[in-house]
Amino acid sequence: MTQRRGGDRRRNGIVALHQALDDARFGRERTLNLRATLPRPKEAEARCEAWLRERQVAAAGELLVITGRGINSWDGQSVVREAIMRLLGSLRRRGVVESWHEHTPGSFVVNVAPLRSLREAPRRSRERPRITPDPAALRGLAPPTRARLRELALLALEQLGIRDPDAFVEEEMVSQFTALARGVPEGPERERRLLAAIERTIEEYVAR
Repeated sequence: MTQRRGGDRRRNGIVALHQALDDARFGRERTLNLRATLPRPKEAEARCEAWLRERQVAAAGELLVITGRGINSWDGQSVVREAIMRLLGSLRRRGVVESWHEHTPGSFVVNVAPLRSLREAPRRSRERPRITPDPAALRGLAPPTRARLRELALLALEQLGIRDPDAFVEEEMVSQFTALARGVPEGPERERRLLAAIERTIEEYVAR
C-alpha cells in the first residue's frame, strides 16, 4: 500500500509539473481546455473552430488544445479527441491551421496559418468552402475600412495574376471580408478588430 501511495504521489507530481510548464509556455489566452467542460463532439468542434479562427485573427501564434484522453469513456478512447483531430485536418485545408501535432495523449499544439491563407486555401483545396459571400455585409463598414479592404482585394487579385483586377474587386472584397469576419467576435470593438485583421493581411501580402 505504501509503495502504491508513493507511486501515485510521483505521478501526480509529474502531472503537476507538466501542467506548470504548459501554463508558462502557452498561458490562459493561448489554451483551450475542452476537457474541463466535457462537451459533446459536435459542440467541441464548434467551440474549437470558433476559438482557432479568433486566435488566428489575433495573431496568437502557438496554441494548446486540451481534449483529454478518454480514460473514463467506455472503450478508453476520447471521442472529443478524435473529433478535434478531424477538425484540425479540415481547418488546415481551409487555411485556418498551418500545422499541428500531438503534445500529449490528451492535447495538441496548433499553429494558426497566416490570414491570407483563408482566401488562398479554398482555391487549391477540393473541400467546399462553408461560407457564402454576402454583398450586403459591406454596407455598414466605415469608409476607411472599406478602402483598406479594397486595397487588400486588389493585392490578392494581383498576386493571383488577374490582368484586370478591377473587374473582380467587389467580389473579392466580399470574400475577404467574409473570411476574416468569421474570426472577429461581435461587440463594440468588432470593426476596429476587423480593420486590424485587414491591415495584417495586407502586410502579409506585401511581405511575400
